[in-house]
Amino acid sequence: MDPLTWTGSLAFINPIFLIALVLLAASILLWMGVSILTAGTRHVANADGTMTLAGNPQAMASLGVRTTFFAVAVLALAYVLLGLTLGSGAGIIGAMSRQLLPTWAALVILFGLSISFKRRLGLYGKLFDSPIGMIGFALVMFWVFTGVFAAMDLIATHDPLAQLSGMKNKVPGTPVRGAEAGDYAWYLLGGDNLARDVFSRMVKGAWEVLKYAPLATLFAFMVGITLGLPAGYYGGRLDTVLSFLANLILAFPVILMFYLLVTPEIVATGLPQYMAVVLFAFPLIFCGVLIHSRFRTQPSKNKLWLAVVLVPMALLYLSLVNAPGSKIDFWPLDFFDVPGGVLVVFVSVVFVNSPTVFRIVRGLTMDIKSRDYVAAAQTRGERPWYIMLWEILPNVRGPLIVDFCLRIGYTTILLGTLGFFGLGLPPESPDWGSTINDGRKLLQIYLHPALPPAVALMSLVLGLNLLADGLREESLKD
Repeated sequence: MDPLTWTGSLAFINPIFLIALVLLAASILLWMGVSILTAGTRHVANADGTMTLAGNPQAMASLGVRTTFFAVAVLALAYVLLGLTLGSGAGIIGAMSRQLLPTWAALVILFGLSISFKRRLGLYGKLFDSPIGMIGFALVMFWVFTGVFAAMDLIATHDPLAQLSGMKNKVPGTPVRGAEAGDYAWYLLGGDNLARDVFSRMVKGAWEVLKYAPLATLFAFMVGITLGLPAGYYGGRLDTVLSFLANLILAFPVILMFYLLVTPEIVATGLPQYMAVVLFAFPLIFCGVLIHSRFRTQPSKNKLWLAVVLVPMALLYLSLVNAPGSKIDFWPLDFFDVPGGVLVVFVSVVFVNSPTVFRIVRGLTMDIKSRDYVAAAQTRGERPWYIMLWEILPNVRGPLIVDFCLRIGYTTILLGTLGFFGLGLPPESPDWGSTINDGRKLLQIYLHPALPPAVALMSLVLGLNLLADGLREESLKD
């Protein structure tokens, strides 16, 4: 079987695409130069208040950027659509496009429904009025769907841990030697130094990132919100003590802290598990206080909602912190087994992110607590926790949602960094950081093992940042 080229029968598009990329780069440089030269320049409007492009060089340069970007986007879409039709006949790009068919279908359905009903979807619907937000959301959801479908074995072409004879460090598009009926015939992005398929490891790695980064960020927000609200609302000694502890953690070098937490001697003491007992209790505390503050005057509803919400959460909490044969082993019902290495990484990420969230929530609370609607709630005789959770917190959701998106990106980078240094998930895990670390050992000779996961990590973080910018832009319009 012949090796695959990058574009196969679509090679005739390559010169056009290259020209479009060159024009896009030139237009961006021109726009940056015009922006610098015309900074502070006042453009004269027409008599009717309108402004022509001829009288506004910066607008002309911006139009050039938009036009060339649109051309590049159209040509990239042509590669994907023709690749879906031709498959491996369109080379590596076509074969990957066809493998990602479930992702494309899910994106089309999601965007179609979201745009159709965007006026009914609140802030999420307004996101589709922002081009930056839509691009960021598309990048994020691309990797979300890719990770989900890869976990369902609908995208990966090979087992990400399987080592096939003769495929060590093979270039992209290399046919698999001795492929049997039903086996995929190529390594689309080549093989790594252990003869594993780079494409399969990349798409499976998306699921590894998506399993931990959003959840770790959510736990960090639970800790930061639960401590930041009372610190900002009450002030005084409570604020002083909590702020000092937060600043103490933030003053410690992050990587050094991870090195300390994952060393065998520290793990043997059970410190990460003890930290998990404390940190993972905050979602329970937050939900319990949230429900009780809302239904305090309705005892029957209060007990019902507390039981419905807290009992399952408590069972999950006990299963999460309990590990047979470890320092904390007292709970017989273990619904799931969390590997020790994963628990250490998860706890470490939550511990590092929580102080920053605490400072953000504390600052927002100190600003909001002097508003009229807070004074009105105090006049009605509402309890402090009701005011904090049902009056202050909903009114700071915009900045917190934006920071949540950004923080998922930071956490993704952090997990990748830990994997790169060998401090992250287990060595056999296909997470992007570990894959980049494996590929960088031969980077001067072979680019293909390290480059795809690096580009994937970059695109996901870029999408999260653009999504946060779009959400911030739309939230400011309210």
